[in-house]
Amino acid sequence: MKMHIKEFAELTGVSVRTLHYYDEIGLLKPSRVDPLNGYRFYDEGTLERMQEILFYRELNFPLKSIKVILSSPNYNKKEALSKQRELLLLKKQRLERLIHALEEAEKGSADINMKLFDNSEYEAARESYAEEVRAKWGDTAAYKECQKKTAGYSKEKWSAVNSDMDRIFAEFADCVQRQIAPDDLSVQALVRKLQEHITENYYSCTKEILAGLGQMYVSDERFRENINKHGNGTAEFAAAAIDCYCSR
Repeated sequence: MKMHIKEFAELTGVSVRTLHYYDEIGLLKPSRVDPLNGYRFYDEGTLERMQEILFYRELNFPLKSIKVILSSPNYNKKEALSKQRELLLLKKQRLERLIHALEEAEKGSADINMKLFDNSEYEAARESYAEEVRAKWGDTAAYKECQKKTAGYSKEKWSAVNSDMDRIFAEFADCVQRQIAPDDLSVQALVRKLQEHITENYYSCTKEILAGLGQMYVSDERFRENINKHGNGTAEFAAAAIDCYCSR
């Protein structure tokens, strides 16, 4: 499945302008950008990520927090969806009670139960889940540092940061094309460049964190597809190079 940005916007109910912004801040990047005309295209992987973003937006998470959480090496999508389902069921039950009360009122029932409008159970569950998510996937030193460092980033800054990251992975893709080994000194220097880019623009990227990112580049389909848009095998090559670098 391949959709132009307008089709993707209509399908998801998110404006084209918002999609451009999500791309600029690195929250949701297109699966492919046509190098000739700049047209953005989206696929199943980006649709999946958009669904997760919208779930978190429903829970009132700020965009920068969503980006950090979805990018965390420890993020457990299955667990997250299960908890979000519980919250939606609570919301559904409350709405069903309100609908029933409305139907009874239409029939002329004089029974008025103001407790039906109490939303405290849902709000308490939502806040509990928000705290749990922050603790598991966001409440880390790296998360806090990233929040602080990126708080004042403008659209232009985000665009520059993301463009620099794309150029680094384009260099990895070039190494794949030239059949350079992952442990070659030039490739290891490129891994160091990636590490420094993350440290400078997001958070202190230790070897432990970098190793986790390398694993995520191949285990998470969204990251793998986004990196491999630079060339087939780029994500796998970068992961192998990072593994060599972190094992030294």
